[in-house]
Amino acid sequence: MKSSSVGTTDQAPADPRAADDILVSQPVGYWSGLAHAAVTRHLRDAMARIDVTQPQYWVLNRVNGGPEAPSREEVAAQLTALADGPHEIARVIDQLLHRGWLRIDAGQRLRLTDAGEAARVRLRALVTEVRAVVHQGVSDEEYVAALKVLRRMVANVEGHAGL
Repeated sequence: MKSSSVGTTDQAPADPRAADDILVSQPVGYWSGLAHAAVTRHLRDAMARIDVTQPQYWVLNRVNGGPEAPSREEVAAQLTALADGPHEIARVIDQLLHRGWLRIDAGQRLRLTDAGEAARVRLRALVTEVRAVVHQGVSDEEYVAALKVLRRMVANVEGHAGL
C-alpha cells in the first residue's frame, strides 16, 4: 500500500478487524455504512421499546421546528429523502394524527397536540441518551473532525458520479 499527500492510498478489502496502522487503506463506504447501520439500529431499537419510530420523531420535530406550521405536503417533501420509501412520511403523518399527536388546523397546517409535544420532549430525551452511548469515548473535537472529513468526502464526489 502506498500513501501520498494527494490521497492515492491503495484500497484494501473491507476488514472489520483491520489494525490501526492499515485503516488508511480501508473503504470509507464500508465503515460509514457500518456506522450508519449500527447507530440507526440502536436508535430504532430504543424507540421501539416505547412504541415510536424514527420517522415519527422526524415528523414531530419538523412540525415543531419552523416559524410557521407546515402542511402535510411540505413535511413529506422535506423528509421523504430520509425515509424508507416515497409514501412512508405520509403514512407516519396519518399514524400521528390517529394517535392524537398531530392535528390539522383550519388552514390545513399540521400542529402538535399537547400529547404530541409531550411525546416529542420524551423522544428528545431518549435521543440524547442514545447519543451519549454512541459518543462514549469520543471527544467533541474527534466528532467534529470525523464529520468534517465525511463532509469533505461528500463534497469531493458530488457531481462526479461518472468518474
